[in-house]
Amino acid sequence: MNLLLPILAVLIGFGISYFLYEKFVIINFLLAFSGSFLLSVTVLEFLPGIYNSGVDSIGVFILGGILLQIMLEYMSGGAEHGHLHISKENTNFPWVLFVSLCIHAFLEGVPIHGNDHLLYAVIIHKVPIAIIISSFLFNTNLSKAKVVFFLLIFGIMTPFGSFVQANTTLFDDIGIYLNAIVIGIFLHVSTTILFESSKDHKFNIYKFGIIVLGIFLALIL
Repeated sequence: MNLLLPILAVLIGFGISYFLYEKFVIINFLLAFSGSFLLSVTVLEFLPGIYNSGVDSIGVFILGGILLQIMLEYMSGGAEHGHLHISKENTNFPWVLFVSLCIHAFLEGVPIHGNDHLLYAVIIHKVPIAIIISSFLFNTNLSKAKVVFFLLIFGIMTPFGSFVQANTTLFDDIGIYLNAIVIGIFLHVSTTILFESSKDHKFNIYKFGIIVLGIFLALIL
């Protein structure tokens, strides 16, 4: 599942973007739900597990993950939490955006092997992000072949990270530190989604309910 479901999530996002996006008015609600669920799973399960490992300086690597995500978002324009800021008239392949999103997707795939709840959180996060990225790329002057290539590689990177973790010894000595970095990435992305989920930071009872629902589901799983 950790190999197939992340790809399926991107395909679902692509399909919604291609056929329904203009009428798909609940994208912000999906973002808010994905952010609250990802944050809750990270805080309730992923974070305590890392600290219970007994490894020193874990907090430093979590902070490092936050800083890494800030740099990745500087490259991507914030696509990881639903924002894109590249020119729609540009016909050149957006390599900076592509590399940034692939690094993010690869890293988020590393800890999901053997952690079903984290896998579900990543999948739920990927669907609205894939919708936004797909819809934006299809409205640029990029060729359809470039867009499909972009989405295909982006979809593969998360299961590739999981595959490398599960089937190689590459991360055996640094796995705990890499997981801490991913926690920092998840904390930054999920909180940014929640902070930006309401226009002009006004209270929205519907989005608040969606956020509470995401937290509640994470608690009962």
